Amino acid sequence: MTIALKEITSLKDLRAFIRFPLSLYRNHPCYVPALFVDDYETLRRDKNPAFEDCQARYWMAYRDNVPVGRIAAILNRKHIEKWNQPYMRFSWFDFIDDPAVPEALLETVENWAREEGMEAVHGPLGFTDLDREGMLVEGFNELATLSTFYNYPYYPQHMARLGYVKDIDWMEYEISMPAEPPETIAKAAGIVAKRYGLKLLEVKKKKELLAYAPELFEILNEEYQHLYGTVPLSKKQVDLYIRQYFGFITPDFVPIVVDGNGKMIAFGITLPSLSRALQKGRGELLPFGFLHLLKALRKNDRADLYLVAIRKEYQGRGVNALLMMKMFEVFRKMGIQKIETNPELETNQAVQTQWKYFDKRQHKRRRIFIKRI
Repeated sequence: MTIALKEITSLKDLRAFIRFPLSLYRNHPCYVPALFVDDYETLRRDKNPAFEDCQARYWMAYRDNVPVGRIAAILNRKHIEKWNQPYMRFSWFDFIDDPAVPEALLETVENWAREEGMEAVHGPLGFTDLDREGMLVEGFNELATLSTFYNYPYYPQHMARLGYVKDIDWMEYEISMPAEPPETIAKAAGIVAKRYGLKLLEVKKKKELLAYAPELFEILNEEYQHLYGTVPLSKKQVDLYIRQYFGFITPDFVPIVVDGNGKMIAFGITLPSLSRALQKGRGELLPFGFLHLLKALRKNDRADLYLVAIRKEYQGRGVNALLMMKMFEVFRKMGIQKIETNPELETNQAVQTQWKYFDKRQHKRRRIFIKRI
């Protein structure tokens, strides 16, 4: 049967584009939908400030008027300028197990990339490094998280068939929560606090945490700038992420280290796992999705690590031990048993080395694919 592609040009079609995976992965135990409202705001040109530096086009694939696939293509000028890479990004890529569907979708993206003078297509990558990225290539029987895509095992098989190869991988680990913090970490936390006059900030209310959000993103912009595919976040983008995510964040789950003058030195962002709650609500907040999320935030045995950043002048000095000690304190109180690290670049040895003190398993791997055109 012929595959027909339709470019998304209306808000009605955009809603269908976002919801397509709900039917593709219906009742799948490992698939976790994104929050619809977040994707809707991210993909709208009039809502996402990333469009000040990006162009994007979206397509749905149909067979006999039935949706069978989707893809987004993103031309990110900041990425091109920063990395000197004239590449087109693709993301929000889902399809049934039919060779004609991914072929038609990717061919359309490649054609647009050529029209724009691009030399390659790579992804899955979003508008920024804080969007979900990477295609799952290991761990298909593992539960996804709020910050990651899930996909069927046939996805990477079709990528290889269509000439796409590995550019870089992210690793993911599941950490078993120890009964007590490893002695090495506890000792290091005490030493570094005393030596450099550092302390953990005591924040009890979300309003207090919001006051530190701009400085948090300042550190994030600075310390993540060398990582694969990152682009600097504008103030408008920072404001958007604060609105999207800080409403869910509980201050106890965001340890912040400051120096003697109150300057932020390091931070971590963690959350109780929202995976099961998002499954129950099918990615919607209404009518009852928000109740599942609130319950998950109050009672949970799993937690997710999202972001950790330390100012360059304090890296390699044990500051991460202070963050870990605070996380363990909060996790123990809540009864957390398992911790998801979420994606870490395979080249980021500094991050992966810190897990050597824990009972861990590397249970997922996700990949950025690239094709020269």
